[in-house]
Amino acid sequence: MSAAQSGRRGVGAFNVIQVEHAEAIVAGAGAAGRPTVLQLSENAVRYHGALAAVGRAMLAVADAADVPVVVHLDHATGVELVEEALDLGFTSVMYDGSTLPVEENLATTRRVVERAHGLGASVEAEIGEIGGKDGVHAPGVRTRPEDAARFVQETGIDAVAVAVGSSHAMTERTARLDLDLITAIRDAVPVPLVLHGSSGVPDDHLREAVTAGMTKINISTHLNATFTRAVRDALAADPALVDPRTYLGAARTATAREVERLVRLLAD
Repeated sequence: MSAAQSGRRGVGAFNVIQVEHAEAIVAGAGAAGRPTVLQLSENAVRYHGALAAVGRAMLAVADAADVPVVVHLDHATGVELVEEALDLGFTSVMYDGSTLPVEENLATTRRVVERAHGLGASVEAEIGEIGGKDGVHAPGVRTRPEDAARFVQETGIDAVAVAVGSSHAMTERTARLDLDLITAIRDAVPVPLVLHGSSGVPDDHLREAVTAGMTKINISTHLNATFTRAVRDALAADPALVDPRTYLGAARTATAREVERLVRLLAD
C-alpha cells in the first residue's frame, strides 16, 4: 500500500459477499496484473452467521492468486471480531470506532494496533463522532486534516479512512469529492488514505481522487449491481434455468471483467 501511495496509484478494495465474489475479484485483478484487496464487512459476517467459513474461503482464494492479495476485515465495530479475523489469518483489519467519543476511539484503536502489529497485520481506522458508518461518510461530513494527523499519530494506524464527500450504498455515480481537502489531508498524514463509498463516484473523479492523494479505494455496491445484473440477464434469457452454476457463473465472469477495468483505471 505504501508503494501505491508514493507512486500516486490507487488500489481497488472490493467487498466479498460469497465465494463467487472473491473468485471474481482475484480473477479480475490477476487479468490486470495488479494487487487487490478482498474485504469482508461486519454486515457480511452477520449474513453468513459466522466469520470462519467465509473467511477461510477468502484466504484460500487469495493464497491461490497470481497477484498480491490482502484479506481485510471491513468496518468491524467490535474488538472481538477483529481479534477473530487476526487469529484466522487476515492480513489487514479495519476497526471502526467512529461512533465512540474521540478519546475512547483513540484508546481502543491503539489496543487493536498493538495486537495486529504483533501478528504482522495492518490496521485501518477512521475518525468520526457522527453516528453510524453512513453518518460518518454522508456527503456533508468532512474530515479535518488536523484531526486526521492527530488520529494517525496517537494510534499508530497504517491507513486512515476519511470523509471527503462520498457516501455508502450509492447506486448512482453522482458523488462529488472535495479534491482540495484530499490533498490537504494527504499532506498532513504519512499513511495511505482510504475512500469509502466509492461506488457513487464516477470513473474520472476516482482517478482525480487518486491523483489528489487517495490510495485505497473501497468499492462494494457497484460490484453488487454488476453481479446482480448478470444474474437477472441469465435468468431472463432462460426462464427454465435452475442450475445456480450457470447464472452465478455468468455473474462471476461479469464481475471479474469489471474488477479488471477498475483496477486498471485506478492504477494505470
